[in-house]
Amino acid sequence: MRILLALLFIGLTVAAFATGPIRTLAEEKATAEIAAPIHPVPPSESCLSPADLREAVADKRVIEPVAAIRAARTVIPRAEIQRARLCRHEDGLAYLLTALRRDGQFVHVLVDATTGRVIGQ
Repeated sequence: MRILLALLFIGLTVAAFATGPIRTLAEEKATAEIAAPIHPVPPSESCLSPADLREAVADKRVIEPVAAIRAARTVIPRAEIQRARLCRHEDGLAYLLTALRRDGQFVHVLVDATTGRVIGQ
Protein backbone atom coordinates (compact mmCIF):
# COMPACT_ATOMS: atom_id res chain seq x y z
CA MET A 1 0.00 0.00 0.00
CA ARG A 2 2.86 2.39 0.83
CA ILE A 3 4.54 1.64 -2.48
CA LEU A 4 1.31 2.37 -4.35
CA LEU A 5 0.91 5.70 -2.56
CA ALA A 6 4.57 6.59 -3.20
CA LEU A 7 4.20 5.81 -6.91
CA LEU A 8 1.02 7.88 -7.07
CA PHE A 9 2.75 10.81 -5.37
CA ILE A 10 5.73 10.58 -7.73
CA GLY A 11 3.44 10.42 -10.75
CA LEU A 12 1.47 13.48 -9.64
CA THR A 13 4.69 15.38 -8.96
CA VAL A 14 6.07 14.59 -12.41
CA ALA A 15 2.75 15.62 -14.00
CA ALA A 16 2.78 18.92 -12.10
CA PHE A 17 6.29 19.73 -13.29
CA ALA A 18 5.47 18.71 -16.87
CA THR A 19 2.52 21.11 -17.11
CA GLY A 20 4.67 24.11 -16.29
CA PRO A 21 4.40 26.79 -13.65
CA ILE A 22 1.24 26.90 -11.61
CA ARG A 23 -0.41 30.28 -11.92
CA THR A 24 -3.76 31.65 -10.92
CA LEU A 25 -6.49 32.20 -13.48
CA ALA A 26 -6.09 35.97 -13.09
CA GLU A 27 -2.39 35.70 -14.01
CA GLU A 28 -3.26 33.58 -17.07
CA LYS A 29 -5.84 36.14 -18.25
CA ALA A 30 -3.44 39.03 -17.71
CA THR A 31 -0.69 37.25 -19.64
CA ALA A 32 -3.06 36.41 -22.48
CA GLU A 33 -4.36 39.98 -22.75
CA ILE A 34 -0.86 41.46 -22.86
CA ALA A 35 0.71 38.90 -25.16
CA ALA A 36 -1.65 38.89 -28.14
CA PRO A 37 -3.49 41.71 -29.86
CA ILE A 38 -7.13 41.11 -30.66
CA HIS A 39 -7.89 40.39 -34.32
CA PRO A 40 -11.20 39.32 -35.80
CA VAL A 41 -11.65 35.59 -36.15
CA PRO A 42 -11.98 34.54 -39.81
CA PRO A 43 -15.30 32.97 -40.79
CA SER A 44 -15.26 29.20 -41.05
CA GLU A 45 -16.14 29.35 -44.78
CA SER A 46 -12.67 30.72 -45.49
CA CYS A 47 -10.93 27.72 -43.92
CA LEU A 48 -9.17 25.07 -46.00
CA SER A 49 -10.20 21.44 -46.08
CA PRO A 50 -8.09 18.84 -44.25
CA ALA A 51 -6.76 17.61 -47.61
CA ASP A 52 -5.66 21.15 -48.55
CA LEU A 53 -4.02 21.53 -45.13
CA ARG A 54 -2.03 18.32 -45.62
CA GLU A 55 -0.98 19.48 -49.09
CA ALA A 56 0.16 22.90 -47.81
CA VAL A 57 2.21 21.26 -45.03
CA ALA A 58 3.72 18.74 -47.44
CA ASP A 59 4.72 21.56 -49.83
CA LYS A 60 6.33 23.41 -46.89
CA ARG A 61 4.16 26.48 -47.51
CA VAL A 62 3.00 26.50 -43.88
CA ILE A 63 4.23 25.18 -40.54
CA GLU A 64 2.83 21.98 -39.13
CA PRO A 65 -0.24 22.19 -36.88
CA VAL A 66 1.83 20.92 -33.93
CA ALA A 67 4.08 23.99 -34.18
CA ALA A 68 1.02 26.26 -34.21
CA ILE A 69 -0.31 24.52 -31.10
CA ARG A 70 3.03 25.07 -29.34
CA ALA A 71 2.86 28.76 -30.23
CA ALA A 72 -0.69 29.01 -28.90
CA ARG A 73 0.35 27.42 -25.62
CA THR A 74 2.57 30.44 -24.95
CA VAL A 75 -0.59 32.55 -24.79
CA ILE A 76 -2.93 30.04 -23.12
CA PRO A 77 -0.59 27.61 -21.36
CA ARG A 78 -3.05 25.47 -19.43
CA ALA A 79 -5.84 25.29 -22.01
CA GLU A 80 -6.72 22.17 -23.96
CA ILE A 81 -6.61 22.59 -27.74
CA GLN A 82 -9.85 21.27 -29.20
CA ARG A 83 -9.48 22.09 -32.89
CA ALA A 84 -6.92 23.46 -35.35
CA ARG A 85 -7.96 24.78 -38.76
CA LEU A 86 -5.96 26.46 -41.51
CA CYS A 87 -7.84 29.55 -42.73
CA ARG A 88 -7.32 32.47 -45.07
CA HIS A 89 -6.60 35.58 -43.03
CA GLU A 90 -5.97 39.05 -44.46
CA ASP A 91 -3.29 38.44 -47.12
CA GLY A 92 -2.06 35.02 -46.03
CA LEU A 93 -2.88 31.87 -44.11
CA ALA A 94 -3.33 31.47 -40.37
CA TYR A 95 -4.13 28.61 -38.04
CA LEU A 96 -7.35 29.14 -36.11
CA LEU A 97 -7.03 27.18 -32.88
CA THR A 98 -9.98 26.61 -30.59
CA ALA A 99 -8.98 25.97 -27.00
CA LEU A 100 -10.92 25.14 -23.85
CA ARG A 101 -9.61 27.02 -20.83
CA ARG A 102 -9.71 25.57 -17.35
CA ASP A 103 -12.58 27.90 -16.41
CA GLY A 104 -14.76 26.30 -19.13
CA GLN A 105 -14.56 29.10 -21.70
CA PHE A 106 -13.59 28.55 -25.31
CA VAL A 107 -10.86 30.79 -26.72
CA HIS A 108 -9.79 31.30 -30.33
CA VAL A 109 -6.11 31.90 -31.07
CA LEU A 110 -4.75 32.94 -34.47
CA VAL A 111 -1.24 31.80 -35.37
CA ASP A 112 0.50 32.95 -38.55
CA ALA A 113 0.91 29.81 -40.67
CA THR A 114 4.22 30.85 -42.21
CA THR A 115 6.08 32.31 -39.21
CA GLY A 116 4.45 30.51 -36.29
CA ARG A 117 3.82 33.80 -34.40
CA VAL A 118 0.61 34.37 -32.46
CA ILE A 119 -1.22 37.16 -34.28
CA GLY A 120 -4.49 37.32 -32.38
CA GLN A 121 -6.79 35.99 -29.76
